Amino acid sequence: MGTEHLERRVVVSGVGQSQIGRQVDRSGLQLTLDAITAAVADAGLRLDDIDGLATFPGGGAANLPGYANGNLYEVQDALGLRTTWRQGIVEGLALPFYGTAQAVATGQARHAVIWRTVKEGSAARNAGGRPAYGSTKPVAEGPLAWLLPVGMLSPVCQVAPYAMRYMHEYGATREQLGWIPVTQRAHAALNPDAVYRTPLTLEAYLESRMISTPMCLYDCDVPADGATAIVVSAIETAGDLRAPVRIEAMAGVVEGRPSWDQWEDMGRVGHGAARAMWERTDLRPADVDVAQLYDGFTIEVVWWLEALGFCSTGEAADFVDGGSRISLGGELPLNTWGGQLSGGRLHAGFGHTAEAVRQLRGEAGERQVDGAQVVALGNVGGFEAGAALLTRW
Repeated sequence: MGTEHLERRVVVSGVGQSQIGRQVDRSGLQLTLDAITAAVADAGLRLDDIDGLATFPGGGAANLPGYANGNLYEVQDALGLRTTWRQGIVEGLALPFYGTAQAVATGQARHAVIWRTVKEGSAARNAGGRPAYGSTKPVAEGPLAWLLPVGMLSPVCQVAPYAMRYMHEYGATREQLGWIPVTQRAHAALNPDAVYRTPLTLEAYLESRMISTPMCLYDCDVPADGATAIVVSAIETAGDLRAPVRIEAMAGVVEGRPSWDQWEDMGRVGHGAARAMWERTDLRPADVDVAQLYDGFTIEVVWWLEALGFCSTGEAADFVDGGSRISLGGELPLNTWGGQLSGGRLHAGFGHTAEAVRQLRGEAGERQVDGAQVVALGNVGGFEAGAALLTRW
């Protein structure tokens, strides 16, 4: 196969999503099947063409209430698929299409689909409004042995110290960082599938209740119900596909210890993955037309803007201040579907990837960025970081 980067041997051929909402009256399995069948049709394929199947997370301790739905076996059986490759990913997902791209590039499958399904909105409702993540397993074991004693029950409590450190070290203010959720809410207003579409002002952001200082309500993504599926196909099949998208470069790197409380540099996250990704392409940050950057929390967008080289370390607050640079029509339109802060927590970069593909195809409707040729993806805000460039066919 030579020295060609493996991602150049595949394309993203289809994306599909189920109904998305705070609470959707369909089971996780039903949502999963909706997304997969939509993605396969979007690729211009039939279910009989699918010979690779993967899901995140694949089972085990990751299956907290609402966190994973539609397991590998029941989905394969329900769709009547015959597969040559399968993968259930419990942890370590650098990018949604990372494993499927490797499988297809190495000939283990020809058309592989991976999905991510969440019912976290319904799980939170069924728990009486308490967050479904973390609070259902308050046992001091594994990583929680170091987090529970200091009250870090939820991811927001784990990430908030990073935001505080960043603001202290670089002089960033809440007024500056607030333009990220405010701008993304404006983008969500143009997305009929977004959970929150009503306008958000900077004043409302600043007055909202604090969740874990310095992170307020609107710094946190929105628990939702929904499924996203992505089909990856061998590049030699491109002529038979409806609208393939190229994977120009991708990388997933863990630079330090895999632990929030043991990370060495709280102001810099994702730089290793970004650096490795840029080493696999001749494109540069100035070539990027749209950015879809993971936003489980606002501070994660800050990390990715700096890691990917759109601005230098410590300069992201100035970069987003006022919102003009990251708005539609700006120099770097950001999370054009509303991101997870307004579009809904579809998790692990699946929603971001679906939007990237639609932008490159010119299929994003009112939020379409004119002439989009290159989209940057930054996935996961912590120690399982992945970065990629997708380009128009």
